[in-house]
Amino acid sequence: MTSERERETTDPQSGESAEGVKAADAAEAAEGAEAAEAAEAAEGAEAAEAAEAAGTATAADAYDALVVDPALGSVVEAHGPLSLEPAEDLYERLVVSLIRQQVSMEAAAAIRERLFERVEVTPEAVLAADRELLRDAGLSAAKTDYVRSTARAFREWGWDHDYFTGMDDTAVADELSEVRGIGPWTAKMVLLFGLSRPDVFPVEDLGIRKGMRAVFDEDLSRSEMRERASAWTPYRSYASLYLWRAVENGE
Repeated sequence: MTSERERETTDPQSGESAEGVKAADAAEAAEGAEAAEAAEAAEGAEAAEAAEAAGTATAADAYDALVVDPALGSVVEAHGPLSLEPAEDLYERLVVSLIRQQVSMEAAAAIRERLFERVEVTPEAVLAADRELLRDAGLSAAKTDYVRSTARAFREWGWDHDYFTGMDDTAVADELSEVRGIGPWTAKMVLLFGLSRPDVFPVEDLGIRKGMRAVFDEDLSRSEMRERASAWTPYRSYASLYLWRAVENGE
């Protein structure tokens, strides 16, 4: 005869104890969770592979489109496909662009090295750093203000890669330019090297102007450069990489 306690712990349909049912349910739930985690991991891996493939495809597509260009094609062929990768740290990338404003690459490299040695280049650390420490690293008074004002924008407005996702290039540049120290050139450097946008043409850049002079063998106004570069849409960022290479290699 079944006791009252046994009745309380027995499934009337299967005869299994409630503890057994709970154990089975727990095991099934664990298996389900493991399966879900495995599926999520697989999806993540597939997404990563797809993103990597997309980046490769863009570089390959840009190469195919630009290698046949009458002016730029020989430079493209000489250097092969060039890739654009988003910056791992968007604030750090912006600081580098601010450092490079209106100074030689050699001077910018020296300032960057000193700054990165003395300060952790994050919005929080830069805002907490003594102003004179930033000046001693080689930043001018104006650029000290710039790296701090952009740090506040990152901290208070939540700037990061996700923040700018879904915004077109013009919208990104407009928002960046609301911060003191970020003009058209710096905004385009962020678009190109920070966010890896594929169709940016930084006509303000001295290297780009030299590259245009090299490939077209004539002096062009900025409006003329923009007009010539329109033939490279939607891969003007990649065209810019090739223009810089043309200058570096004296082509």
